[in-house]
Amino acid sequence: VQLQASGGGLVQAGGSLRLSCAASGRFFAINTMGWYRQAPGKQREYVATITSSDSTNYADSVKGRFTISRDNAKNTLYLQMNSLKPEDTAVYYCKFSVLRYGYHDYVEYWGQGTLVTVSS
Repeated sequence: VQLQASGGGLVQAGGSLRLSCAASGRFFAINTMGWYRQAPGKQREYVATITSSDSTNYADSVKGRFTISRDNAKNTLYLQMNSLKPEDTAVYYCKFSVLRYGYHDYVEYWGQGTLVTVSS
C-alpha cells in the first residue's frame, strides 16, 4: 500500500490550497484517514481526521478554516485549506488506517508529505 500526497505549494496569507492523498495497491478497506503536519524545528502535530462514516475532527488551530473530506471510490483524502496563515507553514502528511486482504488488523500507512509555505 502506498500513499501519494500532492497539492502543496507557496501561497500568500489569506489564500487557499487543496491537498490530496491517494492510496494505491491491494487492500480490503480504509478506515480512518487523517492529515498531520510538521513545521520546521517542531514535532509532527495532528490536523484533522475523517472516519469511514464521514465523522470529522479538527485541531483547534485549523477549525473553521480547513475542511477534510474523502472519496472512497477513488481511495483519496482531501484537505481544503482556506484563510491560510504563516503559522500553517509545514510539511503535511496523510495517514490511512488500512485493512489488507488476508489480515484481520488495520495497519497505519503514511504518505511522503507535501510542503505548504504561507508567506506573510
